[in-house]
Amino acid sequence: MRTLVHLSDLHFGRVDGGLLAPLRELIHNVAPDVLVVSGDLTQRARSEEFEQARAFLDTLPGPQIVVPGNHDISLYNVFRRFAKPLDRYKRYITDDLDPIYIDGEVAVVGVNTARSLTIKDGRVNREQVGRIRERLAGLDPRITRIVVTHHPFDLPETFEQRDLVNRAPMAMEVFAECGVDVLLAGHMHVSHAASTAMRYQIDAYAALVVQAGTATSTRGRGETNSFNVLRVEHERVEVDRYGWDVLDGVYRIVVTEKFVRSGSVWAPAAEGMLAAGL
Repeated sequence: MRTLVHLSDLHFGRVDGGLLAPLRELIHNVAPDVLVVSGDLTQRARSEEFEQARAFLDTLPGPQIVVPGNHDISLYNVFRRFAKPLDRYKRYITDDLDPIYIDGEVAVVGVNTARSLTIKDGRVNREQVGRIRERLAGLDPRITRIVVTHHPFDLPETFEQRDLVNRAPMAMEVFAECGVDVLLAGHMHVSHAASTAMRYQIDAYAALVVQAGTATSTRGRGETNSFNVLRVEHERVEVDRYGWDVLDGVYRIVVTEKFVRSGSVWAPAAEGMLAAGL
């Protein structure tokens, strides 16, 4: 089993500073095998915000798979937005926009979906999807394949299609070919975990999509600050959502959701067991 901590939308520049120390302590207590941060490390992509984000990441365990979000591209500085969109991100966080971690049980692949030409939307292109295929090719079939992006591939039905990453259907077809199991994302500041079977009708394939809320930002959009801890096995994934308890000043488990695999189809545990005849 591998344990992943999944943070997203830190938004340094609009951070509730009182959450940082409890979050850091809890992450160290969880002792993850991999720490994932799915974008929006800053609020306005300013140097001081990236410095704060870098300092915080340096206090957390590794290995770390970090990808940028749309807020990590300058909004008001037009020259920097189009000429050097992720220059500060690469200077302070990492110059690797396609990070990867592989061990004997998991392969975690990061993908940059942030773009200069849109304010908040994201997209994935064929070149990026092709690199994912190449990186996952030849891996032991028992290795759980995880893709990390800022913009989501799936959301609850209450959200609109435009909230998803652009070219998602194209990417999902390739994910089916190379057996991607789990999709981790952020962006919407809403927690969510489900199978992709309802949205994407792909024969004998459905991934598990896990959405993280904002771990530290004051921009909660109606949901308390939260993050995810995933316990990953080849046939089973357990997702603990931690939410901030304002009264006691600690993060607590709000809900635990369990998913199982039947072939190449991930589903909530009860449904998956029924489908497998268990």
